[in-house]
Amino acid sequence: MDILKRLEEAVVRGNMDEVKDLTQSALDNNLAPLTILDQGMIKGLEVVGQKFECQQIFIPEMLLSAMAMKEGLSLLKPRLENSDTPNLGKVVIGTVEGDVHDIGKNIVSMMLTGAGFQVVDLGFDVPAHKFLDAVKQEKADILALSCLFTPTRLAMKDVLQALLEANMRDKVKVLIGGAPIDQKFCDLIGADGYAPDAPGGVQKARAWLGK
Repeated sequence: MDILKRLEEAVVRGNMDEVKDLTQSALDNNLAPLTILDQGMIKGLEVVGQKFECQQIFIPEMLLSAMAMKEGLSLLKPRLENSDTPNLGKVVIGTVEGDVHDIGKNIVSMMLTGAGFQVVDLGFDVPAHKFLDAVKQEKADILALSCLFTPTRLAMKDVLQALLEANMRDKVKVLIGGAPIDQKFCDLIGADGYAPDAPGGVQKARAWLGK
């Protein structure tokens, strides 16, 4: 079986050791780091998203896949940084003020990292001004906001308002997600996009930045 196909399947299974070994083997066989990322790991990520959407896997399995991707990326990252490969972009991410749940946010963060983005994770219970400061300081391409409780989703609107008041709304794409979030709420508050799961968030981020 093709090494990239085996890598894809190892990501789907969330086998960290196998992902790391196969990534190293692919590098030893002179495959380009970006090819390994796109044709191996990212393809696995797409399958994970499909399986999650069909309820064939759940959050624990998705977390394992994210951790496995992170292992593979630890080998690819130095090669990607030393090559002429353009950076995929920078993402600031966090759970909004009043909400202390971060499992979903952590999965998104790890999968974005595994896909080759620079990720600045602000943690949970993050007030609007901290998101604003981070977007300014990091010159972020994307701001990703997460929540689990229905009442705390209104804090997302506060973040968007803060960006507007600082004349920064047009400088960053805002991606939102979490259990109480849907496309209707995304449209209501004026976010740029909504992702129902972590793989969907990665795909949207890559599409926005033309990757």
